[in-house]
Amino acid sequence: MQRRFFGRHYALAVTAIIFLALLAAAGLRSTPGVLMVPWGEAFGWSRQTISFAAAIGIFLFGLTGPFAAAAMQRFGIRATIITALAMMSLSSAASLFMTESWQLILTWGVVSGIGSGCITNVLSATIVNRWFVTNRGLVMGLFAASTSTGTLIFLPVLSAISIDHGWKLVVFCVALTMALMIPLVFFWLPERPADVGSVPFGADPDHPVEVQERGNPLKTAFSALGEGIRSRTFWLLAVTFFVCGFTTNGLVGTHMIALCHDHGMDAVAAGGLLAIMGLFDLVGTTASGWLTDRVDPRKLLFAYYGVRGLSLIYLPFADFSFYGLSLFAVFYGLDWIATVPPTLALANQAFGIKKAPILFGWISASHQIGAASAAFFAGALRTSTGSYLESFLIAGVVAVIAAFLALAIQTKSRPASPMPA
Repeated sequence: MQRRFFGRHYALAVTAIIFLALLAAAGLRSTPGVLMVPWGEAFGWSRQTISFAAAIGIFLFGLTGPFAAAAMQRFGIRATIITALAMMSLSSAASLFMTESWQLILTWGVVSGIGSGCITNVLSATIVNRWFVTNRGLVMGLFAASTSTGTLIFLPVLSAISIDHGWKLVVFCVALTMALMIPLVFFWLPERPADVGSVPFGADPDHPVEVQERGNPLKTAFSALGEGIRSRTFWLLAVTFFVCGFTTNGLVGTHMIALCHDHGMDAVAAGGLLAIMGLFDLVGTTASGWLTDRVDPRKLLFAYYGVRGLSLIYLPFADFSFYGLSLFAVFYGLDWIATVPPTLALANQAFGIKKAPILFGWISASHQIGAASAAFFAGALRTSTGSYLESFLIAGVVAVIAAFLALAIQTKSRPASPMPA
């Protein structure tokens, strides 16, 4: 018997659950940015030390992606997500008792990095390709927007909590949020459309049932990488996505609150600024998904990276006034994660919808390597020079370069509807 969601296709319920899981993981990954100053004051750790822990987490967040995608094919989406949520909840809770910097690296770097790496773009790509035949770009845009929505919801709230009640309550709230997601996923998230007597959204009634993979996840992930490294398209997508990470969560997501603190803004005001960016990215990324179904993805990437680069070059000269920062928040926010839907679309075109999630995982790994690089080096530059100026100018220039690289990506048409059995 077909299971419905308020009379609608059950893919809508799956979309809502995955959106919430991605939102929660985004909140966890943004927490080090909120607590960079409080941790420094509580333990005497430098920005460089805390940035290193954040960079480890971001790096593992990305490196886990392709293996998580392969694990989802072998062990199931639900089991993978529940394991990841448990890791994030337990590691966050354990950090309440830390006294040394290596414990920060272990909890917020290693364990939470691996856990959150299972609930990221590769999860989005797997769900989109498994549950949807039509509107893939739009749904991928919604999932990508969950990252900005997580920023929108969590940053101002967590910043206020850290000021009024200290960093430990912030960590407790994050750990509790991860734990509360586990029963939702366990009871309401099926593995595939056939489990609820349905077919993917937009598919014909005789759509073939997807067969679960039985191969070794490690071998599957590395085999996909071997195919990818022989492709020019893969390298161009990886390089441009490296720049995406370098110019978003690695730099702005990790250091924006600390940058504002350097210019006399309190944490709540700075968190509010990031929330504004999140609000505009919610609009921009959802619109990007809609456009990806209709416009050449390369042209979209050219526009997104170009606008982002110019925004970052402008920021150091914004004098940190209300109007100056608001202008930055609008233009930068509109394309924070807007690059995700067109990047996945290009991966689907190049590699097919069955292999694309794993290869997209490797491409996303380059995104997080870029983010980890920015998180660490911006902190190191701030420690050595006392300023973030050079970090933001460099990021702006490389984003403009990425805009032109995106135009060099080769495309080929692939049918959108069939899904391999």
